[in-house]
Amino acid sequence: MADPVLRLSGVSRSYVTGGSVRLEVLRDADLALYAGEVVALVAPSGTGKSTLLHIAGLLDTPDSGGVEIAGRDAAGLSEKGRTALRRDEVGFVYQFHHLLAEFTARENVILPQMIAGVSRRQASVRAGELLSRFGLEHRTDHLPGKLSGGEQQRTAIARALANRPSVLLADEPTGNLDVHTSDRVFGELLEAARGSGLAALIATHNEDLAARMDRVVTLRDGRLVPAG
Repeated sequence: MADPVLRLSGVSRSYVTGGSVRLEVLRDADLALYAGEVVALVAPSGTGKSTLLHIAGLLDTPDSGGVEIAGRDAAGLSEKGRTALRRDEVGFVYQFHHLLAEFTARENVILPQMIAGVSRRQASVRAGELLSRFGLEHRTDHLPGKLSGGEQQRTAIARALANRPSVLLADEPTGNLDVHTSDRVFGELLEAARGSGLAALIATHNEDLAARMDRVVTLRDGRLVPAG
């Protein structure tokens, strides 16, 4: 069997609140995510879903435990190395699109590629292809403020896929959309993830959307366990 693209091993994370009260959010959490696999993370608010995603995406560091992405152990990397691994191997999609308001849809998808060293010409071609995949070929030169909510989120998904990541992490990616738009955008996200052969971990409160993924996990007492 192939090695996992994303592996969390014994990940623990706690925070100090109220001056001296320590809150354990994650406790020896384990996860193995494989190429081509789309996994739903369904758990109540406040149980640590966002913390888990931030640690998996190297935006936060665990108190203990390890994170491996594409076979590389993040623990041995400098901050510069962590940033490079995150840039090259991880795509993020959030509930709110976080597009840069002063740049067009195409430019929002071009920028992460140029940061990774891709020429503007190549990045523009890739951006056009991705935006077309999401039905935005006629909206590429529009600023985010001129796009609908669904169009903004499609652009954000295209941006997340721009550098051909091996791991996609999404935190309530359709939570800010109406039911019809949410269903359509999620279907496009699912198709893009499976078509790209990447490993995806998608946090959602929507059990209908979760049922469309390959498996469902939840957080219980800080540990990742199969849902149900």
